[in-house]
This record gives sequence, structure tokens and C-alpha cells, in this order.
Amino acid sequence: MTQANEQASAQANQLGWDKEVDVLVIGSGAGGLLSALVASQNRADVLVVEKEALWGGTSATSGAGIWIPASDQARAAGFDDNTDDAFKYVRKLSKENVPDANIRAFVDNAAPMLRWVTANTEIDYQAFPYPDYHAENPGGSPTGFRTHMPLPIDGKKLGRDVETLRFSSPAASLFGYLNWHFDETYIMLFRAPGWWWHLTKSLARYWFDWPFRFRSRKDRRLTLGNALLGGLRLAINERKVPVWLEAPMQELVSEKGKIVGAVVRHDGKDVRVRARKGVVLAAGGFDKNQAMRDENAPLYRNAYLSGGTSGNTGDSIRAGKAVGADTLNMQSAWAAPVFYVPGEDRGRLCTIERALPGCMMVNQKGERYLNEAASYHVVGQQMARREAEHGDASPSWFVFDHKYRHNYPVGPLYPLMPDWLQRGEVRGILKKGRTIEELAENMGVPVDTLAATVSRFNDHAAKGEDPDFHRGEAAYDKMYGDPRVAPNPCLAPLAKGPFYAMPIYPGDIGTNGGLLTDDKARVIDANGKPIEGLYAVGNNAASSMGESYPGAGVTIGPAMTFGYIAARHMTGAND
Repeated sequence: MTQANEQASAQANQLGWDKEVDVLVIGSGAGGLLSALVASQNRADVLVVEKEALWGGTSATSGAGIWIPASDQARAAGFDDNTDDAFKYVRKLSKENVPDANIRAFVDNAAPMLRWVTANTEIDYQAFPYPDYHAENPGGSPTGFRTHMPLPIDGKKLGRDVETLRFSSPAASLFGYLNWHFDETYIMLFRAPGWWWHLTKSLARYWFDWPFRFRSRKDRRLTLGNALLGGLRLAINERKVPVWLEAPMQELVSEKGKIVGAVVRHDGKDVRVRARKGVVLAAGGFDKNQAMRDENAPLYRNAYLSGGTSGNTGDSIRAGKAVGADTLNMQSAWAAPVFYVPGEDRGRLCTIERALPGCMMVNQKGERYLNEAASYHVVGQQMARREAEHGDASPSWFVFDHKYRHNYPVGPLYPLMPDWLQRGEVRGILKKGRTIEELAENMGVPVDTLAATVSRFNDHAAKGEDPDFHRGEAAYDKMYGDPRVAPNPCLAPLAKGPFYAMPIYPGDIGTNGGLLTDDKARVIDANGKPIEGLYAVGNNAASSMGESYPGAGVTIGPAMTFGYIAARHMTGAND
């Protein structure tokens, strides 16, 4: 801290403040840590506060994909992209109430943000040939290279901080503890040559990480969301930016309409923290607050099914509203089909399984009602709407045959491992039958209807066709299909018994309606004016995507981009 800052802090104490900084960041996810890092790099005195005992937020549990148009990485991979196409693509998909300026701010600043991150941290991102979710739309990219994934990072460099980094989601790790990179998913999923040796080496590396293994279950080879957050925390630590854990914000402090700080609960007492340049709200959405869900998001009803983390209870959204902030699209969520294992604290996102050949989804009447291989946001929305209109889709059933059971995972159900070796909670939700008719009886769905549904599906799947819902026709569908299966990598008959089913629910990976913000990430009040000193990013703010999901990474990509914009704006950065 500079001498000037020390003098200012002394004066602040006399005025009733316990601590004074330039920038106060509420939340330790990707958007929060990046805004803290950029502000610190711009010579601001920064404090990050996190209400949970673990840091990293939902970002740390995620795949950490970021959707970045016209990046340097895409250009290096030979993809000639431009921000005008990206704007056109997002604008068409997003809700009309999202301002053009917000979308333009994202697409114009996303690539500069990523360039800054790779230049100022150990994080390295690669552009992947991952098609946009609606690539057939104007401006969409069927070849991909807008979705970027982080490379692994050595967590040993974090020291003891790695022990308080959130674990990856159970859906993004093996056995709930072994981290793996995006590329490794395909090695294991399709059991490519050498897969067993690759798994053995990974397990050996994990179990022989001594003496660390005796005090923590954490995998110190950080991948996906752990790699992104680990890299940001390393840079934060190098700049000596403090991160307070178990430090929930109690309220924002306003003086004459300007946000000047916040009250934070820390070490058992309320601490009044003054923020000279601004407060950044980056504490996630309200996915785990059942009362707020009931009030705002009737399509996405159940907090326990959300893939978000326990701290996402909407505290910062409520604090913003208490000082006059407006909100937008509070009914919206990042929808997703999820498996739910009783006793777990969240739903498990179902991404890959639905596109693989030899499975289908049916409602409680035993009927198919959607293209299973569509993006998880589209499938989650369709499931939620079906449930709202007909009451027969929560749960739906994920149905598959013995060949599928042997070849592929199904959420928490591992292939190659016999049923009796699976966890008891998993066995408890798994249904099985020697025939489709017996399976239908065990599922509690009409026998004749399910038998007819499977028969029709099989007749067309044998030819690689799905005239009912066009599964496997779109570029995105094929992304997760099995390339060894022809003519359609997403389709094969359910032909070999025994047959299986698991319940699958309309859920989400977080809410995405929140505080209304402008193109500088400033929070807007009910009169349409920016609230001076207050910014919001990530799921604290209403997404510039509206209720759409243009491609993999449109959650964290904008969170980081608007965190970058907010920090530069409040610190007066011009470079």
C-alpha cells in the first residue's frame, strides 16, 4: 500500500470505516478474480471477499470453456473470424430487451480480454473446432474455433491455497476426484488405443502425490475450471491481493446515491470496507435460493437440481436491489438436463451421453419429445416447457441398451463396471429389464407405448435417420457422436438386452437473469441511470445472451470479458 493510501485509510478509520481499498470484489469466481487482477495491474489496491470456505465459485467446477469471437488463437488455427458476424449471431438469438451496446461490448472486448489474460497469467487457452450451438444461423460457425479451453496447470504452485479451491463438478472429473483435460475425455470415452495405460498413469500420479495425499483429496494437476481459477489465483497471489474466505457481504453502503463500500462479515465481526473506485458484484446467481426461484423462474423450479454451487443464493442481487438497482430477465437460467443422485448437493450436467448412439429420452408416457443430441440449453428448455405444459417430463427417462451400457458412461454410471459394483445410490435410481416390456414396467410407463416408441426409433436409427426430431443432422449434434458409427454417429438401435433407464430432469447450471448493467458493466437503476461505484459481472448481472446459449463458453466468456471491462473502467485504463 502506498503512503497516500495509508493516509487515506487512517482518515477513513476516523470516519467509521474499518478498512479502505480502491476496489472491492464480491465473489471469487472467474469474473471476480479477473476483475481484481486487472484492477491490481492498473495500480489499484484491491480486496476480494468470498462468503464460502472454498474459493473459485461455480467457475471452478465448470469445464471453463469460454466463447471468444475473432481470437488470436482462432486465427493461429486458420479460422478467419470477425466480430460483426459474432454480433449478428448473438443479436439474433438474444432477447430483444438486451441492448445492442452490451452485445457489441462483449464481442469487441472478448479477444482483447483473452490476449490480456494469456499475457499476464500462466493460463493458456486453445481454440477448439467446437461448433456453435446454432451454427446454421447467420453469423454462426459450424467449424467452431470460438470455444476455447484452458490447458492444465500445476496446482503445486498454489501452495496451501489449492486445498481451498473448489473441486471440479462430479460430471467433470473421474471418480469425483481425478481431473482431466477436454482432449482426454475422448481418449477415455471411446477407449482409444492406450486408454488403459493413460488411466493407470493418471491414477498413479494422483495417488503417489505424497505427502499431500495424506491431507487432501485434491488433484493438484489442475484442469478445466480448476486450471482457469488456479491460474487467476496464482496471478492474484503474485500481486499480493488478499482473498478473504468465509466473508459474506452483508450490505452495500451508499452515500448520496453513490456506492462507497460494503459491510463484510469477517472473523466473526462486521467490517466496514470503503471502496474508493468501486464495488464489483461477482457472486453468482440465485440458483440455490429456492424462494427466489419460486418468485422469478417458475420454469426452472428446483434449486437442488441446479449444477451451481451452494453459495449462489442471490445475496448480491438482493443487495443491489436494496440500493435501487433494476433487474432484467430474472426468469432466465442456463437450462440443462441433469442426472440427480440422491444425497448429492447438485445436479450432474448431461452433455455427451445424449448424442451417443444407442440411447433415447422419453417422457413419463414412454414417448420421445425432442432431439436428444441438441445443446444442453435447448434440451433443458424443452424439458422444462414440456413439464410446465404436460406435467410428464420431470423426470424424463434416459433409456439405453446393453451395448450402450458397456461402451459409454451415463452420468454417475460407469461402463465396464458391473451393476453390483456401482454406488448404492446409483443402483437405487437405475432401472433394468430383460426386455423393453419388462423395463417399461419397472419404469412405471405404459408398456405398449414404450415398446412402440423403441420400435419406431430402431427402424429409423438402423438407417441413420430420425424423421421425428432430426437427431444427428446438425453440426453440433455430431460433435458428441461416436465417429466409429456410420452413417449417423448419433444413432443406433436399442437392440441388445438387458435394457436400462435412468431418470433425467430439467435443471440448469445457474440462473442468468440479474442486475441490469450497461456496456461498461455498471449497474443501472430503475430510472435507467448508472449507479456510481457499482458494477456487476457474471451471473450477478443479466446476461447479454438473453435466454439463449449461442455456444460453449457463453457463461464464463462474458463474465471474464465484463470483469475486464469493469476493472478498466473504474481504474481509468486507456491501454
